[in-house]
Amino acid sequence: MVADTLRDFLENGNVRNSVNFPEAVLPRTAGATRIAIANENVPNMVGQISTALATDKLNIADLLNKSRGDLAYTLIDIDGAVPEQTIKRLRDIEGVLTVRRV
Repeated sequence: MVADTLRDFLENGNVRNSVNFPEAVLPRTAGATRIAIANENVPNMVGQISTALATDKLNIADLLNKSRGDLAYTLIDIDGAVPEQTIKRLRDIEGVLTVRRV
């Protein structure tokens, strides 16, 4: 079970049975690139993230945002590839702790 949970996190960004992170499970969208973002749980974070994606004309196919206390975790499926400049733009948002292309 632990190996399956770890594999699901590494391959899909899904979080299960975590002490610190909220439960966040999003089925993969076919043909999409997934981005996993850990961030502070503050107002307008999802808005800033979606604005950063829109700046590069990227379409959100699916999105899940879950929080636990001061921490939030966001999974986003993007139609097509995600350029490195977008990843950098996301990392530069104040309150974003990590960004990972899955």
